[in-house]
Amino acid sequence: MVGRNRIVTVFGGSGFLGRHLVCRLAKLENVTIRVACRNPRRVGFLKTAGAVGQIWPLAIDILKDEQVALAVSGADVVINLVGILHQRGRYTFEAVQGQTPARIARAARAAGVERLIHVSAIGADPGSGSAYARSKAAGEVGVFQVFPEATVLRPSLVFGPEDDFFNRFASMARLSPFLPLIGGGQTRFQPVYVGDVAEAVVAALADPASLGRTYELGGPAVYSFRQLMERVLEEINRRRALVTIPWWLARLQAWFLERLPNPMLTRDQIELLRSDNVVAPGSLGFAELGITPTSLDVVLPTYLKRFRPGGGYSASQR
Repeated sequence: MVGRNRIVTVFGGSGFLGRHLVCRLAKLENVTIRVACRNPRRVGFLKTAGAVGQIWPLAIDILKDEQVALAVSGADVVINLVGILHQRGRYTFEAVQGQTPARIARAARAAGVERLIHVSAIGADPGSGSAYARSKAAGEVGVFQVFPEATVLRPSLVFGPEDDFFNRFASMARLSPFLPLIGGGQTRFQPVYVGDVAEAVVAALADPASLGRTYELGGPAVYSFRQLMERVLEEINRRRALVTIPWWLARLQAWFLERLPNPMLTRDQIELLRSDNVVAPGSLGFAELGITPTSLDVVLPTYLKRFRPGGGYSASQR
């Protein structure tokens, strides 16, 4: 991505991964970035990550063809990061993750876009019992049908300073006498650093060999859910009981919780937890993109220390 000025449209740039990716893209030469999202005020601060006029927030509704087409008009590269953890109103898994990727791919093809990167998720499976996983699989199919030379990246559990996983459980441990282990906490994850996923997007753009390929992105170690909870408690220096929650009870709790505006747990997430979230054997991954993934132990202490007694500033914790 050198030479003439190139335009990159990032859908979902206001999200956790999006913010990191936009900052990474801003370091490239001769690149103008359009951050397409529902609320551009949420990403106004990203303008300072680049030169004056390099980063442009753009308000769009991803469910409307004409607005998606406007966002990709004149772009050289399109990157889709759009994803949701729970459904609300017309923003369902099928609409956002199943149909929108193909909508973006069609608009990109019609606009003559050179490269399309689609970020999906490990566990995307048309036969899954989870609507989330089925919609992720449908999104990948829709992209490749329209734009066969697209590149798909499937990260495992993404962690980093603003993540919704480790921060949530660390916050819970400050108030609750226990942390829940749904189904016994045996589900396995391969946590991947958000900065490495952003770097993988940039590496894929620079590598012609990535055209038409799918990469599964996982960190250097695999952990069970129980091990991750133990790691959280160790890092925040708190002792809490780890209590097994049977699947049936977890589903019952989720039935109530998913009715909240921002649910902590849904029945679909329970279904997701029935399957491991790790890189499949033989998959392309970080190695093929020339990236060495960052260890959880390197990054986790930098942002969970605020959950320690005294906020991490007591003399014994410095």
